[in-house]
Amino acid sequence: MADQIITRFAPSPTGYLHIGGARTALFNWLFSQRHGGKMLLRIEDTDRARSTTAAVDAILDGLTWLGLSWDGEPVSQFGRVSRHQEVVAEMLARGTAYKCYCTPQELDEMREKARAEGRPPRYDGRWRDRDASEAPAGVAPAIRLRAPLDGETVIDDQVQGRVVFPNKDLDDLVLLRSDGIPTYMLAVVVDDHDMGVTHIIRGDDHLTNAARQKLIYEAMGWAVPVMAHIPLIHGPDGAKLSKRHGALGAEAYRAMGYLPAAMRNYLARLGWSHGDSEIMSTDEMIAWFGLESVGKSPSRFDFKKLENLNGHYMRATPDAELLLHWKACLAHVDGGESVLNWMALPGNEAKVLAALPGLKERAKTLVELTESASYLWRVRPLDMEEKAAALLDADGKAILAGLLPHLTADTEWSLASTEAVIKAFAETEGLKLGKVAQPLRAALTGRATSPGIYDVLVVLGKDEALGRISDQTR
Repeated sequence: MADQIITRFAPSPTGYLHIGGARTALFNWLFSQRHGGKMLLRIEDTDRARSTTAAVDAILDGLTWLGLSWDGEPVSQFGRVSRHQEVVAEMLARGTAYKCYCTPQELDEMREKARAEGRPPRYDGRWRDRDASEAPAGVAPAIRLRAPLDGETVIDDQVQGRVVFPNKDLDDLVLLRSDGIPTYMLAVVVDDHDMGVTHIIRGDDHLTNAARQKLIYEAMGWAVPVMAHIPLIHGPDGAKLSKRHGALGAEAYRAMGYLPAAMRNYLARLGWSHGDSEIMSTDEMIAWFGLESVGKSPSRFDFKKLENLNGHYMRATPDAELLLHWKACLAHVDGGESVLNWMALPGNEAKVLAALPGLKERAKTLVELTESASYLWRVRPLDMEEKAAALLDADGKAILAGLLPHLTADTEWSLASTEAVIKAFAETEGLKLGKVAQPLRAALTGRATSPGIYDVLVVLGKDEALGRISDQTR
């Protein structure tokens, strides 16, 4: 291996950081961390029509939320156009590139002829050996790679193994368009070389590109980085991942209430494994990660598995830390601002922290946590869910009316004291505990399900709890 491992994540800023890109970034980050190296970030923004500042910001935000750091400042590919042109000038001088004066019409005719003859539509090399004196007047040339015509190009891929491409299938690709703008193929090679990238880890949809890019490296006499092309992510049904499967942006997962640590763990297990380990800390992932354990087959995205894993992480996260993640989620969901404003009022954050142990046991996402916790900030008189309202029939209200003076007399107001009061009341009245707890839960939360009823009483505080019960006995 090289003295220092340098990987790179190179997204195109045409949208959010989608889930496949996030996993690619994670694999690059884990590999560089494992070897004490660096991960660089390059924004491939040569497509000016589709690249936006908002998309760049979304990508940086997504990486930061996931806890994936990069070394140095992000590099703009578009900002390096003059360097790309400089390399092409050198290739022309070396004779490994040439000027092509084909018009768009000629290229169209070439493609049509190839299709008619059942051949792949490739450039026929007509300007490969012609003299520049034959150039038509007023036509700006494109610059093409003088690719080898026979033999083969081999990629010894760290995931896919030895992949062979016959050179007859790799045509003289365009390096510089006639307007002087470099192509993606050229820019990627020049940037990776100049940035000192030693390992290219990316999706296997780039495998054919790898062969073409290797020819550019060789044309410049540059060392070719180690390559690893990882299989794509598919939906649960085996089809290409789409929005209905989960091909969403990182920010969507934050808004859906997933924790960054759970996302890192889940994404790491999509296509890579370490024995039977399902739950891994970030330190363990770094220590164990290796390209040799990346599978060759596409992995399948499964929301159920992600939810279950997220539930585990929520239960395992300390309350104060979980609250920070919860606030980050609330800042990106509808209605979240009002909840954050409520939390900012004196005493309310303490209530939330007191409620969290009970809340997080039942929730699999931060959105579910918000739903379960909503009893904290609901305003009297509470709106009742249909099932809760059914529990507050005449019998339910009568039970609450009988219980109310006993709770009012409880001066301690703790988990133990409220439990003792309610159990004693149920026993005295000859009622099963559930017969008392169900209407009490409905009165306190407006719902038929909630965290433990004693937790709810204590977290709400005596005055608020008694007030809510009184509302249902009138």
